[in-house]
Amino acid sequence: MLTIYGFDFSSPANKVRFAANAMGLAYEYKRVNLFTGEQKTPEFLKLNPIGRVPAIDDNGFKMFESAAIIKYLADKNNSPLYPKDVQKRAIVDQWIDFANVHVATALARVTFNRAMYKLLSVEKDERSLADGIKFLGNFLPLVEKQLKENKFLAGNEMTLADINLLAVLDPVELSQVDLSAYPSIVAWRKNLRSQSFYTKCHASLEEVFNAMTAAAAK
Repeated sequence: MLTIYGFDFSSPANKVRFAANAMGLAYEYKRVNLFTGEQKTPEFLKLNPIGRVPAIDDNGFKMFESAAIIKYLADKNNSPLYPKDVQKRAIVDQWIDFANVHVATALARVTFNRAMYKLLSVEKDERSLADGIKFLGNFLPLVEKQLKENKFLAGNEMTLADINLLAVLDPVELSQVDLSAYPSIVAWRKNLRSQSFYTKCHASLEEVFNAMTAAAAK
């Protein structure tokens, strides 16, 4: 049995669940309580030595790093979400890397300084927030152009690139990032967020955050 270790607010962990759901895989989901430090226990560090989610245990085969995990699952299960054709696969990899290196890094600055800093009782970093907003302004137009010209990121079929970016962009409402200037991104997100592979995880990440903060306040 495949076991996915995650945390409901973790976009990288949710990415793995989105992918597994989209592939129709049976799995056990084990929540790791990041607030109580479960990710730093000796048992969990055997799964992921850096003490973060996600991690998987696939009948004894253990992995961490979300992009590597979803590629492994797609390959193992011969999923069309990760094409076998070398050039089509290269385009999927290109957009996965672009989203993770550029978009995710920029959005993380905004999410932290508009939402997470309160929960963690730390000081807001206005410079980091401004940089994150600026970087998103540089990178999101490239995504918008790609989705204006193609139904999905890597062409006319949904791939891991779409699942990856969907998870990366999941915090935009919570982060008060206005996507109205990017109608193709908005339409693409609306389509994917209505599908069962997404809704089996949650209705929205903002709802997950609100429930998490309410529980922490008790």
